[in-house]
Amino acid sequence: MMPLIYAEPDQPQTIKKIGGSQEVKKHLNDLGFNVGGEVSIVSTLGENLIVKVKESRVAVSDELARKIMV
Repeated sequence: MMPLIYAEPDQPQTIKKIGGSQEVKKHLNDLGFNVGGEVSIVSTLGENLIVKVKESRVAVSDELARKIMV
């Protein structure tokens, strides 16, 4: 298990754990990040990641990406 920030681009990953406060977990859940769901890194923009989750592309900060364990 590792933070999403260290995952290989374009390789589908399964979300195993989401850390952080209840507000952070709810925010990520609202964006479509759920334990057991699939996510893949599309590209990086500076310290942010563009990820594909549930057929959508979402920009995620480095800080949030470190809370998503794959």
